[in-house]
Amino acid sequence: MALTPLHDRVLVRRTEGDEKTAGGLIIPDSAKEKPAEGTVVACGEGARKDSGELIPMAVKAGDNVLFGKWSGTEVTVDGEELLMMKESDILGLLS
Repeated sequence: MALTPLHDRVLVRRTEGDEKTAGGLIIPDSAKEKPAEGTVVACGEGARKDSGELIPMAVKAGDNVLFGKWSGTEVTVDGEELLMMKESDILGLLS
């Protein structure tokens, strides 16, 4: 990866949305909602307390996560669209 997040930032790759509805209808690209889940690609080292002590990250590369619908900033790395967000924007881990 050509980009390493700093501090408590996380780089996330969105998972692909469903192509069909439960009834079998195909959803066109213009009508698809962006999924609010993805896989962590890279993490920073963590936030720092006022004393300078490092607070370790709760997520690591490879974790499947759930995040807010409008969370993060879209960035393009090596021709791939990824999301850069703070660790606090992540709502939870998916198993």
